[in-house]
Amino acid sequence: MPAPYSQDLRDRVLAAHQRGMPTREIAEVFQVSPAWARRVKQRLRESGQTGPRRMGSPGVRKIDRDQLARLVRERPDATLKELRERLGRVCGESAICMALKKMGLSYKKRRSTPPSRTAPTSRPPAPPGS
Repeated sequence: MPAPYSQDLRDRVLAAHQRGMPTREIAEVFQVSPAWARRVKQRLRESGQTGPRRMGSPGVRKIDRDQLARLVRERPDATLKELRERLGRVCGESAICMALKKMGLSYKKRRSTPPSRTAPTSRPPAPPGS
């Protein structure tokens, strides 16, 4: 994700606006999009702030990690769907998967995989009676 524009650029755009320069001209002079120039002016007008907004998610956790770890210990072969149902939370399976990864836990989706068509991955079974 690219970094936000610098505070210096924001200040220069706002100064040009205060001098009466139209948005389209500001965008051409400073090589930014007209929409971005409008948003900078709008942010100043509505909130009094000129700096960039905080990037990234708010970091809200919907999942209690202690409870999730306990559920995995109780039933390690549970699927993401089953874990979500047992948690009793409204969240996506992807949120549970990310929480498991951050906790250093993993799960196996299937008990077995189909045999490889290109090369054997395990030794052939022993002949009967050997």
